[in-house]
Amino acid sequence: MIRWYFLNDSYWEIVQFYNTTRLRKCLNEYDNVVFSIVLKACSELREIDEGRKLHCQIVKVGSPDSFVLTGLVDMYAKCREIEDSRHLFDEIHERNVVCWTSMIVGYIQNDCLKEGLLLFNKMREGLVEGNQYTLGSLVTACTKLGALHQGKWFHGYVIKSGVDLNSFLVTSLLDLYSKCGEIRDASSVFYELSTIDLVSWTAMIVGYAQRGHPKEALKLFTDKRRKFLLPNTITTSSVLSACAQTGYLTMGRSVHGLGIKLGLKDATFENALIDMYAKCHMIGDAWCVFETVFDKDVIAWNSIISGYSQNGYTYEALELFHRMRLESVSPDAVTLVSVLSACASVGGYRAGISFHGYCMKAGLLSGSVYVGTALLNFYAKCGDAECARLMFDEMGEKNSITWSAMIGCYGIQGDCSRSLELFGDTLKEKLEPNEVIFTTILSACSHSGMLGEGSRYFNTMCKVYNIVPSMKHYACMVDLLARAGRLKEALDFIEKIPIQPDVSLLGAFLHGCRLHSRLDLGEVVVRRMLELHPDKACYYVLMSYLYASEGRWGDANQVMELMKQRGLAKLPGWSQVEMETGDDFSPLVVASHS
Repeated sequence: MIRWYFLNDSYWEIVQFYNTTRLRKCLNEYDNVVFSIVLKACSELREIDEGRKLHCQIVKVGSPDSFVLTGLVDMYAKCREIEDSRHLFDEIHERNVVCWTSMIVGYIQNDCLKEGLLLFNKMREGLVEGNQYTLGSLVTACTKLGALHQGKWFHGYVIKSGVDLNSFLVTSLLDLYSKCGEIRDASSVFYELSTIDLVSWTAMIVGYAQRGHPKEALKLFTDKRRKFLLPNTITTSSVLSACAQTGYLTMGRSVHGLGIKLGLKDATFENALIDMYAKCHMIGDAWCVFETVFDKDVIAWNSIISGYSQNGYTYEALELFHRMRLESVSPDAVTLVSVLSACASVGGYRAGISFHGYCMKAGLLSGSVYVGTALLNFYAKCGDAECARLMFDEMGEKNSITWSAMIGCYGIQGDCSRSLELFGDTLKEKLEPNEVIFTTILSACSHSGMLGEGSRYFNTMCKVYNIVPSMKHYACMVDLLARAGRLKEALDFIEKIPIQPDVSLLGAFLHGCRLHSRLDLGEVVVRRMLELHPDKACYYVLMSYLYASEGRWGDANQVMELMKQRGLAKLPGWSQVEMETGDDFSPLVVASHS
């Protein structure tokens, strides 16, 4: 009977059945197999009290075998009594690989990662070789520590020892390489496998999706050689994340349909669907999925609030936050980052200050660098450099985004000297500047007209830090040159860049042409872009504005007529103004103009 309960994962029934007097009477001698099964049930239930009672019974009966002793080590470890687990382990004289593995796994599951690694060394001194579960757990410890070199050593040990790769060990290796940023090594491990099962397939898809290779994740998911594998919740959620990153709505809808067909209805899949539709700008579909979620947890609320915020529905995002609190769901750091970003995007100063107060009351500021950075960014975009700097100085932990936001705050206000001073401080803090920080610095130099400094930082970025310039970096440099009247240099720079110029870069150049009355140069560049992109309305608009700035209204109207004849239309501009009303979150009045 007790075996039947065990095979059906009915752990509580095992404990209850063991505690009945009927079972005790049936057993003339206490069976070590029964002890092992009941200990396993206590481990799975995390029932430390029942486990201690059983331990006393085992001591009373005496002569436990190695399975029972290992079961006790495992039970105490899983109940987070790691010291008791180690005490029992040290009393075992003849330790086999299962016993060693139980103690090592116990350490790792209790985040005693270094202790687990040190115990493996003692295991080797005892001439006991690890199995797949020992080594898989040790690789997991290296992943959590970010110890890639040590993880590679264990991979080498696996190959040298001839240990067969099972799903657990393969997944651990893929997870190690993916999370340590070595996606090529993860891919090599995966494609060298003789047999690929659901677990390894899913692990590789997760690695691709989480490490910024969404196209590879989708390619692997649609590989016809894996058509016999039925995806689970983790697989589909990762594929939906890849669809969200690439904006591949068609594939996202297909995965949605597949999920319905397979009966996937758990929170992970539903939240991934909301996120995918929101990031593909289908906020209506995201809302429909959200409304069908029966038990909306904080992740579901975060997904929909973030979706509305990122799609420009600021007021709706704030209303959703209000509704979330009415439904007694406690916002977390992610929620506050989303609503603060919404306030920052439209200059909702009063609402943002209220959220600042909420963060302080809920204790979210001290525990999250992201909330502090979101608040700093909010104040910066609302033009309150003083409050932004106070937030910056009060933050104990700062990341590259924090530094970038503060540098950008001064740059927007034309205080380039303080931006450069802060950049110097980042170097003193031994924080290696990334492309975001350099974008902010170049933008600050551009706003202040500091051509020499901007050119120097651009060269430093490329030559010292080996950062490949993006369109934003190139646009800043063109803006610097154009504002300084060095339009021919700017044009030469545009022709030499290795990527196709976009509207932001050309807009910067044309602004310089208007400032310095060089319509001829501007016309040459825009005409060239019209030849390359005759279906892009933005270039017709640029050409029209260029002619209008010189008073050539006939030419300006002719360009706009040509745009209309080709079925193109300019998106209307809009402005938002925060109004004084009695509502908690006042709607933002929108004035549209063409």
